Amino acid sequence: MSPKEASGTIGVLLPRDIPQADVIAFAQEADDYGFDDLWVVEDLGYRGGLVQAATVLARTRRIRVGVGLLPAAARNVAFAAMEVATLAQLHPGRVDIAVGHGMPDWMRSVGAWPASPLTLLGEYIHTLKTLLAGRPTDTDGRYIQLDGLRLDPSVLPERAPDIFAGVRGPKSLALSGEVADGTLLAEPVSPEYVRQALSSINARRPHRLAAYNITVVDDDPRAALSAARPALQPLGDPDWAPHIVPLGFHDELAALRRTSKSAQEFAQAIPEEWAHRLALTGTADQVRARIQDLFESGVTTAVLSPVGPDYRSALANLAKVL
Repeated sequence: MSPKEASGTIGVLLPRDIPQADVIAFAQEADDYGFDDLWVVEDLGYRGGLVQAATVLARTRRIRVGVGLLPAAARNVAFAAMEVATLAQLHPGRVDIAVGHGMPDWMRSVGAWPASPLTLLGEYIHTLKTLLAGRPTDTDGRYIQLDGLRLDPSVLPERAPDIFAGVRGPKSLALSGEVADGTLLAEPVSPEYVRQALSSINARRPHRLAAYNITVVDDDPRAALSAARPALQPLGDPDWAPHIVPLGFHDELAALRRTSKSAQEFAQAIPEEWAHRLALTGTADQVRARIQDLFESGVTTAVLSPVGPDYRSALANLAKVL
């Protein structure tokens, strides 16, 4: 029995730096291979998330498209609701939206890091969900002020899309459990991290959990692990501590990063045992077993992040786990 049949869905990430000529082809191939979900990213300086989503939704047949994630401070929530409602109405049942704080350094670099990111995110998700449900919104919050706005019935989707919170810290995870329909976890996501995150989320109603992971499938497990190493370069930075601490080697990994001359040197020096736990690598059967472990820990959608330089070839290899 495949992981998808057992307990969850399997998606793939559209790489942020994929060549323009390959964007639509990648999405269509993911659709044809049978992936359940395609997630697009909105990283500062790359492509916009909502435009990517609209494009690939229009050029694919059935694959569900997630946007992960929209920084709350980047868009007025009323205008974001208009865009999201349009996507969900034109492509019913195929849209998921994740909202988060955004990377602090990125948001500060554009003058958009709020004094209380947690307060903003809570107000934003609550208001976005209210608008997408067609209800009037009269809000006088710390960050969001709306005077009775409601979306016109002509633009409302038949069913509002699920709104995820893309977060990682315990307080933000708890907020996700209170106000969101699901949580999006950035890579790396291990079963240990999932269990810790779920204890903070503590949702009182059905709550989806999507998890990104760097993934390489190859008939040679060592070649797969070697190919994944360049994608591990950011994991020594402090922002990724919540992901690494549950694995039991965070302090050693942080020390390795401090003593490495570069991120590249750090990634190559990560011990094989650690690297194996920071990415899903190996044969199709081995990666399939790792996905199953994630499903059993509470993940509902495993999102596989391909490694370059040839993303379409990597996608074809990832499809072997389906």
